Amino acid sequence: MKETGRKQGAASPCAACKLLRRRCAQDCVFAPYFPADEPQKFANVHKVFGASNVNKMLQELPLHQRGDAVSSMVYEANARVRDPVYGCVGAISSLQQQIDVLQTQLALAQAEVVHMRMRQAASTSNHAGNSSDSASPASKLMTPHTKSFFALDMVDQANLGESLWSC
Repeated sequence: MKETGRKQGAASPCAACKLLRRRCAQDCVFAPYFPADEPQKFANVHKVFGASNVNKMLQELPLHQRGDAVSSMVYEANARVRDPVYGCVGAISSLQQQIDVLQTQLALAQAEVVHMRMRQAASTSNHAGNSSDSASPASKLMTPHTKSFFALDMVDQANLGESLWSC
């Protein structure tokens, strides 16, 4: 059962009615969602959306959807208080950037694992056979002077330009 904004047997108004300085009726639409012991919750929602708009939104929704609607409004209102310009969008954007950075780090780590496994397989096959004929083609390519997997060969831009225009 949902908790009401009033204590059983007491006539304590909900946080909304307390802030709006009005009598909290028995059928108050705010009472189940804005208990008296959480005044800042309604204060932020009121600051961003306005009590009248919140009242209208709640009355238009079926009872089973009101809790989720209040939860969304509280989240958005708190985000707007923290970041008045972007609100939730700023938080979502920041999280998306963190995901992008972490995905890049993961891809680099996975590539490094593949590179290490290739080196390990090549060195294992070099040690397995005594003659160079028994070594695998991949191990023949691996030399002590082989560049790192992440090193990029630089192309001479002047030669590249000449070869493109000579066609």
